[in-house]
This record gives sequence, C-alpha cells and structure tokens, in this order.
Amino acid sequence: MTIGFYIAAIVAIICTVMVISRFSIIHALLNLVVSFLAIAVIFYMLGAPFAAVLEIIIYAGAIVVLIIFVIMMLNQKDEAIQQEKEWLKPSVWIVPGALSAILLLELIFVLPLDGTLSSGKMVDAKAVGISLYGEYILGVELSGMLLMAGIVGAYHLGRQRKKVTHRFLEKIEE
Repeated sequence: MTIGFYIAAIVAIICTVMVISRFSIIHALLNLVVSFLAIAVIFYMLGAPFAAVLEIIIYAGAIVVLIIFVIMMLNQKDEAIQQEKEWLKPSVWIVPGALSAILLLELIFVLPLDGTLSSGKMVDAKAVGISLYGEYILGVELSGMLLMAGIVGAYHLGRQRKKVTHRFLEKIEE
C-alpha cells in the first residue's frame, strides 16, 4: 500500500507540474484531470472511497466541463478548428494517457477482491453532507459564487476581445 501511495503521489506531482508548464489550456486541462485522478486514488487508498468519488465527480467531472465550456465560449472563427486538429495529435495525449494507465493498474492492484476496505474508517455521504452544509456552508457558498464570477468574467472578457479584434480588422482593411 505504501508503494502504491508513492506511485500515485509521483503521478500527481508530475501532472501538476505539467499543468503549470503547458502553454495550451487543453494540454493543461488534460494533465489536470490525470492529477485529480491520482488524488482520488490516494483518497481511496487512505480509506476514504467517498472522498475519492467526490474528487472524480466534482473536480475531474464538473470543474473540467466548466473549463471546457468557457474555452468553447471564447474560441472564435476558423483558427479554433485548426487548433482543435492539433490537440488530437498523439503527442498531446500520450503522456497523460500513460499516467492514467499507471493509475488504473495501481487501482486494480489495490482494490480488494471481497469489496471491503482493509484499513481506515468509512465516511458516509451523510457525514460529508452535514459537514459541507453545516460548519463549512460559508466556504461552499463562496466557492460557488467565485466560480460563477469566473464564468461571467470570462464571457465578458471574451466578448470585449472579439469586438476589439473586429474593429482592428476593419481599420486594417481601410
């Protein structure tokens, strides 16, 4: 179990460094998903399967979909189509895919055959819900407002950029 923890931690660190060092947001996003999966494996190995599932559903699912939605909202014209074709090259997804395969093999190795956890205290959904909407309600609500402000800000910044680019192109044509 200790070796598995270190493997998942190394994968998480590598992917997190790759998130910071990528110029393309899609490359960074792909590595971010693998980093979230590595953290979910760590949660599972520490005896918190519910936290692992929440990590995958909330972060690797909802947050990534939100970021992709903002990217789609800000992309313009034909250059976006060419950019998407370049994102499909194997050089983009081969490293995150290999790291994800390592995590999958590790998770298969760690999963018990009888379906029970070998160590750790189980945390059920009710306890998590009571914590999130009890003592941490302020943090939950503030993070929701922050995400909404980010979406609205990205939309307005993208819209302004499109107007400025359109005016600039009109001046060049004159």
